[in-house]
Amino acid sequence: MKIIYHKQVVKYLNELVDVLYEQDYFGFKESAYDYVDWILDRVSKNIGTMPPKAAPEYFSKYGENLSYIRLKRNTQTTWYVFFNQENDLFHIRYISNNHIIAQYL
Repeated sequence: MKIIYHKQVVKYLNELVDVLYEQDYFGFKESAYDYVDWILDRVSKNIGTMPPKAAPEYFSKYGENLSYIRLKRNTQTTWYVFFNQENDLFHIRYISNNHIIAQYL
């Protein structure tokens, strides 16, 4: 299995570290890095095993025929990973959480 992250996803995750730290979600920048590492770890552990769902039409701006999986962080936050799959190759096109995209799912 191989996972490829779209450059916009990589940019988003890098910026997420700064946002989480600067907006005081975490008191230490290392904790914000750990949080993003948790997302990446869960993607690699779950993307090939969790049954994906078809992404709603709203998300077609990130790619055609997208699927997604959910990664539950806690009772308040769930992350959604949108991707295309070609055999054992997963192209991650978009990542966001329920606080931002719940109304579109």
